Amino acid sequence: MRIALIGQAAFAVRILEQIQQQGDEIVHLFAPPDRDGRADPLTLKARELGLPLSQPKSFRGTTAYEHFKSLRAELAVLAFATIIVPERILYEPRFKSICFHPSLLPRHRGASGINWAIIQGDTQTGVTWFWPDDGIDTGPILIQKAVPIGERDTVGSLYFNKLFPLGIETFAEAVRLIKEGRAPAIKQDEKLGTYEPPCRDEHAAIVFDRPAREVYNLVRGCDPQPGSYAWYAGKRLRLYEPTLEPVNPGASPGTIIAIGPDGMRVALEGHTMTVRRVRLDPGSAKVAPVELEQTGAIAPGMQAGAGPG
Repeated sequence: MRIALIGQAAFAVRILEQIQQQGDEIVHLFAPPDRDGRADPLTLKARELGLPLSQPKSFRGTTAYEHFKSLRAELAVLAFATIIVPERILYEPRFKSICFHPSLLPRHRGASGINWAIIQGDTQTGVTWFWPDDGIDTGPILIQKAVPIGERDTVGSLYFNKLFPLGIETFAEAVRLIKEGRAPAIKQDEKLGTYEPPCRDEHAAIVFDRPAREVYNLVRGCDPQPGSYAWYAGKRLRLYEPTLEPVNPGASPGTIIAIGPDGMRVALEGHTMTVRRVRLDPGSAKVAPVELEQTGAIAPGMQAGAGPG
């Protein structure tokens, strides 16, 4: 099968490798433009293998469409594509296009489906390959599989340990079904559909008077990006790798109870949360909390407060 791949990052690279392992032909790769002189992993892989590559800023317009049409692709595969692909390109290949989404559609449409599944306390999520249309993650479903969200899962662990490999596995199955003429197109139930915006700093601020489980889920659901945060002594501290214990802290929520080799213990409502890594803005490095304690930036007894302004 002649396949055009549109995507980015390590997932798209692994999809490229899977396509080659299946014996299918890559007719063209579409990767994001270089940013600040840095090429996306898919771009680097294409250059390494000498595969035909484009890095369009847009797929809109006649020139982009005519170029895509000339490829004579039988299937287009969107693997974490962030660029808008018009319908006439999506529908141009013989078997149209399939797109990956890391949630159980129609739940958690949008760019941060993994984040919001954890933040909202879901007990399971999964992967979906679907037939994209002109909506945001609204096309008919081809294949879908679920995985449990573990008590200590973060966005990073959930994606890399569960969703990433499952996405590759289901991709191989999806292509097989297409080749066999047995690929379904199951209409999404709009009554069950949810959409959330990209998870950014505006969503990542910790409100410590919320229930402990909500705070804990927020920290997990923002790890590693954008990083949930609280303000201590007027400085923004981001929290990572949390665990939650049903131990009454004996202090008001947001208070740093202790800092030690196992991390920083923070009081929540009727619970204690321990975070193993922290990052003090504007620094870029995640460190053990004891390292910041040694600089005087944080200390036991500190209470989370309001940010500047």
